[in-house]
Amino acid sequence: MALHPFYESHRGAMEAAMRHRLDLAEPMLRERAYLSDMGGIKREVMDEFEIVLTQMPYVGGAASRMSDFFMRLIGFMAISRVLRRHGVPLPVIGEIERETYKAQLLTEPEAERLAAGRQFMSRENQALLREQAAKSHLQEFPEDFVYDFVAPGPRDSFEFGINYRACGFCKFAARHGDKEILPNICGLDFDAYATRGIRLERTQTLAGGANHCDFRFSRLPAD
Repeated sequence: MALHPFYESHRGAMEAAMRHRLDLAEPMLRERAYLSDMGGIKREVMDEFEIVLTQMPYVGGAASRMSDFFMRLIGFMAISRVLRRHGVPLPVIGEIERETYKAQLLTEPEAERLAAGRQFMSRENQALLREQAAKSHLQEFPEDFVYDFVAPGPRDSFEFGINYRACGFCKFAARHGDKEILPNICGLDFDAYATRGIRLERTQTLAGGANHCDFRFSRLPAD
């Protein structure tokens, strides 16, 4: 199956990010997953990543904020699949992936990360999120996310929220037999926001059986 042209244009960057991720994960793969043939494991993951890329659904390309989520996180599906085949327990896979992702995020300069966080929390971005949330309900792309923008009530401490009613990763996992590794993908969200100076609070997920994921965002206090 051919890769969608939008993803093909980003293929080099995605593959480079995966190789970097595997280099960062190597010590943990040795010490916690008890794997020794790192060259073989890395090749196996990159081969699986090529399969995952062709499975990745197109959800609107540059016009959809969710394309970036797929491009940044879908590689963890490949890592999870390979580690499961090697008998690594799911909680260990989750820990390794989360710590690897955090280490990768922290290689970006702090000033850039915090600037991205401020942009995400800005009024302008909140307005954009409202627009994209409304558009998501049109379900132009069946494999996409569907979500609502949530404004805080008078007693709420968060600045804004998103309720995900349908999740592209859940749909992907159901289609390709990855349901048991799906919660590990959900676990990556907290560090993705924290490294940008944002506190994510979430009490439930679609992957965990709830009818929506309740993301609530607020700024972390500056050090």
